[in-house]
Amino acid sequence: MDKQDLELELFLTAVYRLSGFDFRKYMKSSIMRRVENRLRLEGLKNITELTERVIHQEVFLRKILDDFSINVTEMFRDPSFFLSFREKVIPLLRELPEIRVWHAGCSSGEEAYSMAILLEEEGVGHKSKIYATDMNEKILEKAQKGIIPLSKMKTYTKNYMQAGGKTAFSEYYQSDHQFAYIKENLLNRIVFAQHNLVTDRSFNEFHIIVCRNVLIYFNLELQYNVIQLFQESLGAEGFLGLGSKEALRLDSHPGFEEFDVYDKIYRKKKESLD
Repeated sequence: MDKQDLELELFLTAVYRLSGFDFRKYMKSSIMRRVENRLRLEGLKNITELTERVIHQEVFLRKILDDFSINVTEMFRDPSFFLSFREKVIPLLRELPEIRVWHAGCSSGEEAYSMAILLEEEGVGHKSKIYATDMNEKILEKAQKGIIPLSKMKTYTKNYMQAGGKTAFSEYYQSDHQFAYIKENLLNRIVFAQHNLVTDRSFNEFHIIVCRNVLIYFNLELQYNVIQLFQESLGAEGFLGLGSKEALRLDSHPGFEEFDVYDKIYRKKKESLD
């Protein structure tokens, strides 16, 4: 075994043993980028020195967990995805007495806010509940507040309109000279909670699961396990939305079928065996 691979294995094992967060099945290239960046920032020579700090300094362990957390997101990211949900998925769920949505790996909440707006505009917001989860408790605290830098709202407004927005985007937030504040009625539709896709199990049955641009950071074994978790968590004919660079291998997951090929939306088959 290459010495650096051994160092990385020992480092990730230490992180797991000390924190409970298991990154050993993340894509090696993704993990190494973050590790090398932390080595540069700390002026350390190798991963073994990093491991020593993780073991002996709890504050440093928290730094590593923040480094490994995936926090790239925006409201109505990939607008055609949300347009497809608006036009193709919601009409099939409209008659349900309630709609449960799971945003897995929600980061700072922007896509969960987006789904809340979409459901509201389609007249089903009052009977919908969005469960937005992430492994990073610090980022969840930020998400719960619904505060977004005002500088981002121009891009988010454009995304909203391209996603089929039906009113002025500014109807959904208040603002001052620095920040936008998502309105309380939308935040009340969302339950933010800590959940680790690697180690935690299903916690409800959902009509929609959205997990976008998360699986690309996992190796093939972990991707398979997480998709199985989603299959277990979806009701019959429920919908799974993935990121633009992700795809479901239907030969490995025969319980799903393609629903919208371009926007990476899949549907659990009615006769699917979990």
